[in-house]
Amino acid sequence: MTVQRFGVDTPTSWFQRLDQQIFLADVLNQEHGAQMSVGYGRYGKGETNPWQVNYDEVLVITKGRFTVNGPGGPVSAGVGELLYLRAGTQVDYVADEDTEMVYVTYPHWYAATAESPRRTCSRSGTSHNARPFLDA
Repeated sequence: MTVQRFGVDTPTSWFQRLDQQIFLADVLNQEHGAQMSVGYGRYGKGETNPWQVNYDEVLVITKGRFTVNGPGGPVSAGVGELLYLRAGTQVDYVADEDTEMVYVTYPHWYAATAESPRRTCSRSGTSHNARPFLDA
């Protein structure tokens, strides 16, 4: 299919980062034949995630306020704003408030981070039904 629509109710499972209130759900990735990934993320207020970004990434904030601490200092965005992260950057993601977002990465984030020294997220992490995530 050349044109597709996705909604926050599209994912059937969400992956939780460790025991944190950080949830991610791809709706488009290499399993769909795409060379990029698109998905939804949710961070509880105060949650942080150190990460080596080995791909280009755009975060579109749909709820709350989110900060990315990078080599040039912190950059924050609120609802309707986006953050661009260039491949090769070490960052700390920080949820200033309960935050929901859409992420877009090229190439797919999981494949690109296979060798990341700061990687602490696993696809084998806890899988969650989408409904509790949406209602939280």
